[in-house]
Amino acid sequence: MDTVALILTTIGAINWGLVGFAQFDLVAWIFGGQDAILSRIIYALVGLAGLWCISILLRRANDHD
Repeated sequence: MDTVALILTTIGAINWGLVGFAQFDLVAWIFGGQDAILSRIIYALVGLAGLWCISILLRRANDHD
């Protein structure tokens, strides 16, 4: 699960980088626009993956204590 979350979070980071630097939303382009159901599913999965990554950080912080 950690690997999947990190992959999805990386995809989200790349997409936001493209939005910020080039005003290009790769997810929307691939899946038919920001309002397309597939785009919304990808956005939701990336958001959930980001939340999961918080648990990865907390686990790592606890391992170092």
